[in-house]
Amino acid sequence: MASQTSTSSAPGGASATGAPPPLAITMGDAAGIGPEIVARAFAGHPELTAGAVVFGDAAVMRRAAAVVAGHAPAGRALPLLPVLQVDSAAEAAQVPPRCMAVLQVGDPIAPPPWGRISAEAGRAAALAVQAAARAALRGEVAALVTAPLNKEALAAAGAPFAAFPGHTELLQAEAAAARGVAVAQMPVRMMLASDELRTVLVSIHVSLREAIDAVTTDNVLQTLRIAHASLGRLLGRAPRLAVAGLNPHAGEGGLFGREEIDLIAPAIARARAEGMEVSDPLPPDTVFMRARHAADHAGEFDAVIAMYHDQGLIPVKYLGLEQGVNVTLGLPLVRTSPDHGTAFDIAGTGRADAASLCAALRMARRLAGLPVH
Repeated sequence: MASQTSTSSAPGGASATGAPPPLAITMGDAAGIGPEIVARAFAGHPELTAGAVVFGDAAVMRRAAAVVAGHAPAGRALPLLPVLQVDSAAEAAQVPPRCMAVLQVGDPIAPPPWGRISAEAGRAAALAVQAAARAALRGEVAALVTAPLNKEALAAAGAPFAAFPGHTELLQAEAAAARGVAVAQMPVRMMLASDELRTVLVSIHVSLREAIDAVTTDNVLQTLRIAHASLGRLLGRAPRLAVAGLNPHAGEGGLFGREEIDLIAPAIARARAEGMEVSDPLPPDTVFMRARHAADHAGEFDAVIAMYHDQGLIPVKYLGLEQGVNVTLGLPLVRTSPDHGTAFDIAGTGRADAASLCAALRMARRLAGLPVH
């Protein structure tokens, strides 16, 4: 294990202690709240960060640790979180609780100004995701939790990262390359989940016009298959899937559009023929309420298949940003993330809330079979 000022010379690979592979956490955009919420999770939630390793930049994470220590809740002073630089993910098992193991990715950077789009920060964040994904695909880490990227900074980073609208597409490309297949042969879907509601999206980061065009029988069926398989593993049983219509009132029998009849219903019929429990297309203004698991009653469904990004994300985020978790379905690795962005407006102020990141850590540990306390 390394000191705070030097790196270790221990070889990589499995831990000599026989510990399971660690959880990997990426630092996110260095100008946003990602590093701060990661540091806050390490400082306040050792049960979730035990044995975890941060892929990113050591200087950036030390700055974040200083922000957390300088903005502790009243009456709950936090000591400065030690940041220990390691040479391999396996070394994280040797790092004591309430210390942060950081695996330096790429050349060290000077921490950028808070709240400003920076090509260097975008590139450093993307390199961290790429390195962590490759480690997960090699089996060196058990799961991947990603702190927020800034899409403008990612675009400013240039090739190859400018080609990816966000985490999901970058991870999809890495997984496809590792498997030696085309990206189209590595279909993935985004699920946003909380204790109350889960939604799985047919399309992700495209324009609304493109999202409408993406509502095809094949895409809806593929989404149903991925959701059925992934949620089946999570729940230990076949999930009950609701399908949101694309049009108001789910088309009202063709009066407000025929996509439900011509495109969505055939996908549902094929899914049912494969043994899935799937609803008819349901009005999108009420289906999420029917699926919601409230304190006094269980929802009718385990997840809602939403036809486009905002249709599925607005209901979950309205119920509470602090509990929502983004889960990428279809990848040959476990990946979760908080459901908020880089929050440049509060970066560096000590006001960032780590609750959604902690929910993502808890979900990742559960999906990867790691202890959850």
